[in-house]
Amino acid sequence: MQLELAESDLKSVLNRLKRAQGQIAGVARMIEEGRDCEDVVTQLAAASRALDRAGFAIIATGLQQCLIDDPQDGENPTTPESREEMRARLEKLFLSLA
Repeated sequence: MQLELAESDLKSVLNRLKRAQGQIAGVARMIEEGRDCEDVVTQLAAASRALDRAGFAIIATGLQQCLIDDPQDGENPTTPESREEMRARLEKLFLSLA
């Protein structure tokens, strides 16, 4: 399954990833500077949430595309994969973020 994000979805996901990238760089600086453990963990948690939100947005888009691409029969017109195989793959991706 190839993921095609709409322009607005792409911008949102990229913004979240860039935010997480900045937060991770900040965490590294905080560790190098010997900052307070609680502050470091707080920033690390924020970066983790930003990454999770980007991942969930990508998976939600994938689910939406699967439903729109083939609402009637058991085969996706672009691949020979059955709905059940696709569902299992998307579930596995979703759970990898949980």
